[in-house]
Amino acid sequence: MASTTLSSFATLVPIFFALLSVHFNLTKAQGTQPIVKGLSWTFYDSICPNVESIIRRRLQNVFRQDIGQAAGLLRLHFHDCFVQGCDGSVLLDGSASGPSEKDAPPNLTLRPQAFRIIEDLRRRVHRECGRVVSCADITAIAARDSVFLSGGPDYDLPLGRKDGLNFATINETLANLPPPSSNTGALLTSLATKNFTPTDVVALSGGHTIGIGHCTSFTDRLYPNQDSSMDKTFANNLKTTCPTTNSTNTTLLDIRSPNKFDNKYYVDLMNRQGLFTSDQDLYTDRRTRGIVTSFAINESLFFEQFVNSMIKMGQLNVLTGTQGEIRANCSVRNSANYNLLLPSSVEEKIKQGTWSEI
Repeated sequence: MASTTLSSFATLVPIFFALLSVHFNLTKAQGTQPIVKGLSWTFYDSICPNVESIIRRRLQNVFRQDIGQAAGLLRLHFHDCFVQGCDGSVLLDGSASGPSEKDAPPNLTLRPQAFRIIEDLRRRVHRECGRVVSCADITAIAARDSVFLSGGPDYDLPLGRKDGLNFATINETLANLPPPSSNTGALLTSLATKNFTPTDVVALSGGHTIGIGHCTSFTDRLYPNQDSSMDKTFANNLKTTCPTTNSTNTTLLDIRSPNKFDNKYYVDLMNRQGLFTSDQDLYTDRRTRGIVTSFAINESLFFEQFVNSMIKMGQLNVLTGTQGEIRANCSVRNSANYNLLLPSSVEEKIKQGTWSEI
């Protein structure tokens, strides 16, 4: 009798998870994180109700031409939020008076096209709605759509961020973006200061299921001695791609499904095929090994936690209300930009006092 019950349970488990996966992928998630004051699930409903559809339609066309840009936009959002909060500061150009966050070493490999895409999205949104949507919100929406349009979960975002008036220094940027050579202990320590749990760290690392890595970010694992945690065949293939420590070549972050947002990144780690130390050590370290295994086995579980952690990350030190500004050009502060005209419909709302978030 017991064996029959166990057999029936074993049969039902995969069916349950399959149904859970279908449900999750057909409905937009909102996560379970508390929402920072000033952000809202319905922030643009009255002043720019089509903002998300404008962005998604454009990105569908962009990714049809080059799905690799999805990883670039997702990484841009990460690098924005981890340094000084999700305020669009990573988008700002430097000036004669000094370099910007863009010029910091961790950001030199951000895709130039990602910055151009964000500015293109801003122009399209502002053309329809006026200057009521921030570059920080556009970057967050673009990252979400990059996940969804490459095969990952769809989810709602709390919106209402303002753009920052300043960017972080190069030293501040370096201090807040753990390098790919970081082990798990360093990652957990660094991200704990931002209130991320080990589960958050492992889930957010799953963003590496799409995209590329530069040889200079991992050749310390190949030369002069091969990292013992790396699969030998995998290492030999990487040595072909990166024959020297200063090679300018790139390779895939996820060798199983590099252009699809799924849980195969964690399968890579279980097979000792993680590209960076910061990736592979998540499976080596006992504090995170079980989390990696659970995400490798259950993609729906990974998707659910990724959404929760992304919504949490997207609220790091956000500017809302009267803080910050809404840039008329994502790479330039408004004080240095003359293209600040608003459509008459928005100006009328301001005069009537029905919209005070400009």
